[in-house]
Amino acid sequence: MSGGVYVGNAGKDAALDRGWILGHFKDVGDPRHSADVEIKWGVHPRGEERLRWVEGEERTALLVLISGRFRVELPGRSVLLEEQGDYVVWGRGVDHSWYAEEESVVLTVRWPSVPGYAAHS
Repeated sequence: MSGGVYVGNAGKDAALDRGWILGHFKDVGDPRHSADVEIKWGVHPRGEERLRWVEGEERTALLVLISGRFRVELPGRSVLLEEQGDYVVWGRGVDHSWYAEEESVVLTVRWPSVPGYAAHS
């Protein structure tokens, strides 16, 4: 890091913080610190799934498929992301879960970045 600029690798940096590469949880002097947004680089092996639904979500989220085949479960709806660049957005209060149908890489953007908030695994 130099002069307010950080250059890194999403895959390597993500491994240090459960996939999250930007958000309130980074040190205040780090250019990756933000109270406005969180960004995650998620690498998921085939068959990985979120066993418990995230309930009472406090943020808006955007999930973009980089590679693979990834299913997002929403109340009353299942969304399959299968082409690079496919994405889904859901708002505050929308519960969700997910399943990696193939080995997948997804980019998740959530806002705002809420200190102390953590979804249960």
